[in-house]
Amino acid sequence: MPNYKKLSPELTERIRQDINDGTRPSFAARGECAVRRNPALDKESIWRPAYVRDVDKILHSPYYNRYTDKTQVFSFYKNDDITRRALHVQLVSRIARSIGSVLNLNLDLIEAIALGHDIGHAPFGHAGERYISEVYHAQTGRYFNHNVHSVRVLDGIFPLNITLDTLDGIITHNGEFEMNEYRPSVMPDFSAFDKMVESCYVDEANITKIVPSTLEGCVVRVSDIIAYLGKDRQDAIRAKLISPDEDLGQTGIGSINAEIINNLEVNIIEHSYGKPYIMLDSEHYEGLKLAKRANYERIYKQEKVASVVDNTVKPMMQRLYYKLLSDLRSGIKSSPIYKHHIEFVQENHYASEIPYLETEENQIVVDYMASMTDDYCTELYKYLFPNVGLDIKYKGYFV
Repeated sequence: MPNYKKLSPELTERIRQDINDGTRPSFAARGECAVRRNPALDKESIWRPAYVRDVDKILHSPYYNRYTDKTQVFSFYKNDDITRRALHVQLVSRIARSIGSVLNLNLDLIEAIALGHDIGHAPFGHAGERYISEVYHAQTGRYFNHNVHSVRVLDGIFPLNITLDTLDGIITHNGEFEMNEYRPSVMPDFSAFDKMVESCYVDEANITKIVPSTLEGCVVRVSDIIAYLGKDRQDAIRAKLISPDEDLGQTGIGSINAEIINNLEVNIIEHSYGKPYIMLDSEHYEGLKLAKRANYERIYKQEKVASVVDNTVKPMMQRLYYKLLSDLRSGIKSSPIYKHHIEFVQENHYASEIPYLETEENQIVVDYMASMTDDYCTELYKYLFPNVGLDIKYKGYFV
């Protein structure tokens, strides 16, 4: 029997009274204080505040559509009921907005960070991200990370003049590193931000150290974890990797998706309302860690999940990388890296002092590969290497 926790009567009454009296505490980011690279453009208006403009820019950005066919966790499944990354970012947004609404935070900023946080994610989930980083590092000594690349998509490949608060929330969203308390850091300007971005390219450990500069970013970061904990279990059942009645261990936060979301949201609100930080109590923090560990041990690291991807996607992406790099260096204008990527970027309002073709060659290859959906990546491989097949088998609807 699910156990849905509730806010304490004391806090419920306090929040109700604060709403009635107009005395709700607020540590929300203020759009009128938002900073952009080009302050002359995208000025706030009554009907389009600063962070609303960010949301619109992200939704209409050239790569947003590609969320639809990017792996969240499970690749090679033809199953409309298994989560893709497009749904994940919506779930993060919904959970974060639910928390942020009670805490009186800026919901438009929360939405912008949530919808943009994975836009730079590689195909085939974290495995694809790892394979790109390995070959990119071998070539350049630099690392690929989807958090950083999401910023590059919205601030570099397509310079959309997104606010510093949104970009900061995106790069610091890392849902792989949980904390029981999230206290905003300080991000004074774009100069400091650019240094932080560069530090993550040269030292892969730095992505684990950075913290959002707004409470909205902190809420999105913890909501990213909440969004996938129970949903990945749900998807694993649908993929028949675990049974519906499989015991993944007692965590204290619940076992099914709705229970986990409810109980963590309630606990965060209970311990964060009226405070300049976001916090889980020790019981729920330990429960979150236990649930995450159970997911890794029983789902993500299953041999039939990990080995299939390692044995197919890794060699496929390595071969693609070097082929595309060779085509670029050789100036083969008929290559997909020109026809499908460079031309696409240039046609979609790329406006920069430095023409895109002057970007370092490995970075262009990484930009292209990270932009791919799962199906496109597979089809591109078949197109470029028709006689060098890989045994990629999708689990169909009627298997």
